[in-house]
Amino acid sequence: MAQWIWHLGEFEMLLGQRVWLSRYERQAYVAPPWRVEPVWPVVWFEKTVESCVPLSARVIADGEMTVQVNGQHQYHFNGLLSLPAGTYRITVTVVNRLTLPALFIDHPVLATDSSWRTSCIPREWKAAACWQFDDPANTPSSFKLATRPVTPVAIEAVGSGKLYDFGRELMAFLCLEGSGDIVIAYGESREEALDTEFCELYDTVSVDGRLTTEFTRAFRYVYLPEPGAVTVVSALYQYLPMENRGAFRCDNDLINRIYDTAIYTLHLNSREFFFDGIKRDRWVWSGDAAQSYLLNYYSFFDIAICKRTMRLLRGKNPIPTHINTIQDYTCYWFISLLDYHQYTGDCDFLESLYYDARLLMEYCEARTDSRGFLNAQPGDWVFVDWAPIDNRGDVAVIQLLYARALESMARMANLTGHAEDAARYWAAHEKTLDNCFATFWSDHFGCFTHGPAQDPNAVVTRYPNIFAVLFGYLDDSHRLLVARHVFSNSAVLPITTPYMQFYELMALCECGMLGPVWDFMQEYWGGMLELGATSFWEAYDPAVDGAAQYAMYERPYGKSLCHAWGAGPVMLLGKYFLGVRPTAPGYEAFEVKPCVTVGSLSGTVPTPQGSISVTVDGDFITVVNQTPGSGVLLLQDHHAQVIQPFSTKQLYIHFMCPNAYELNF
Repeated sequence: MAQWIWHLGEFEMLLGQRVWLSRYERQAYVAPPWRVEPVWPVVWFEKTVESCVPLSARVIADGEMTVQVNGQHQYHFNGLLSLPAGTYRITVTVVNRLTLPALFIDHPVLATDSSWRTSCIPREWKAAACWQFDDPANTPSSFKLATRPVTPVAIEAVGSGKLYDFGRELMAFLCLEGSGDIVIAYGESREEALDTEFCELYDTVSVDGRLTTEFTRAFRYVYLPEPGAVTVVSALYQYLPMENRGAFRCDNDLINRIYDTAIYTLHLNSREFFFDGIKRDRWVWSGDAAQSYLLNYYSFFDIAICKRTMRLLRGKNPIPTHINTIQDYTCYWFISLLDYHQYTGDCDFLESLYYDARLLMEYCEARTDSRGFLNAQPGDWVFVDWAPIDNRGDVAVIQLLYARALESMARMANLTGHAEDAARYWAAHEKTLDNCFATFWSDHFGCFTHGPAQDPNAVVTRYPNIFAVLFGYLDDSHRLLVARHVFSNSAVLPITTPYMQFYELMALCECGMLGPVWDFMQEYWGGMLELGATSFWEAYDPAVDGAAQYAMYERPYGKSLCHAWGAGPVMLLGKYFLGVRPTAPGYEAFEVKPCVTVGSLSGTVPTPQGSISVTVDGDFITVVNQTPGSGVLLLQDHHAQVIQPFSTKQLYIHFMCPNAYELNF
């Protein structure tokens, strides 16, 4: 089937421009502090074909075009390509000064698809990119998210105005009727909408009949302080069509609500790309996206949005700054590539990004010292987390992330046939990791310190210890020390953002501490639900009361109440409580290690080819493998029933396990 085609990565840059340039706060434009990549205005498309019959094909371009056949210009070309039988090299040059140059040919031999080559620079060719655009009238540059109408669940008179409550968080246009000039105040909370002086988002519009606002806004509440003859009829909820292929249910109603709200939070922030939050930034941040990819693998398993987001974040060459200007966010980009391959098994995508990944790693290597440590340069932001920590100088978590980035690059090089590069990256990884232990590991504290361990003012933070556990850099004895001296130590600075709370809870699960994680999810995410949350927040501190909960960045409503990194329970429940994880790329092999200590539970984990379902019901465990992969069921002290529908006949096994037990299926 013919599809619109374009130069690889350019569609992402087009959508990226729209995203980067759409942030407004109180009608003031806010520009991103990094380079906004252009779309190349000229693209060459080329394919060599052989036909034993005459060719006649309609050539359609988004932009102006010229056509060459075997290097000869087709002057006075009218859009219809007619050629006798033979072998031809077809070259189409498309120029679009405003948007994305693209090409469409619907023909059995010449059909535009990934078999075509494209170039923005003559003689540097790549396979053409395409997605879902198979209608010649529906160009890639006209891409829009879907919408559906939503009506308010309550309307309340407040002062001289009207407050509209849509029941839960939305990303939407407003549809108004009537006439007059009015102010629209939006709020993720009731307090924010009613505070017209300090609400983060408001519009002024002139209504004459029926009006749909120009921009989408994030809100639950809408307040018209002086509505006059204008009413809010509905909202046009805007979304990316995605099906949640995952599922989770248990006999704990609060956990079920947490799961459902986390899925909704993730979906709200899954748009052209994975957003950080839909109210304030509406941008793509690599640290935020690194989590969204993982959550997506346990829910929607939408690979296209992962690839779009990774391409956008990498950007174009030459490289001016770290991704989002943040050291750790560059590291997360590399780490995300390794995660992507493990869950999808897709080597082609890695190959398509390899050259750009290598250039980005060269950028990082040029900023390292003799120890292999990544040094912050003027203009670099060392973020880590929203927390009162000193990130100047050598920071352990940054170097551990960089060691993992080097490891990811080494594995990527191996997978894509770049053996010499792989050996070099492995050596750099080992050097950096060895120096991490030499510099930051403290026998006195029994863990990694935040800065150099020999510093007389050395302090312990959770961050480097979390990632040392997650990356598998600790042996059993060191991991036990970290669990005791860090994770179970209330004197260590607590984490108050779902961002890092997610990683800490994963580390606890890796240490076998699922009970405390189960309880904490109810306390932490359940605490947000108790305060009326319909999506999960950028940060949450149970010690803060009232409207102060909404304050952040020295603004009374600066906190995002719909932040993708708040959706962490999606993966926690799928990976650790259902217990499903790939042990070979793309789930060619996997393990199922369900938690049997928190009551009954059931759910489904998606994979590239089918799904894996798990049920824990009393003394019985049921696993249904609907993939071609092979799995290992890890059990302890429970009956088990294993179903393998792809065998010649279904296999049912019932048994008691006096000790830990492994069963291949």
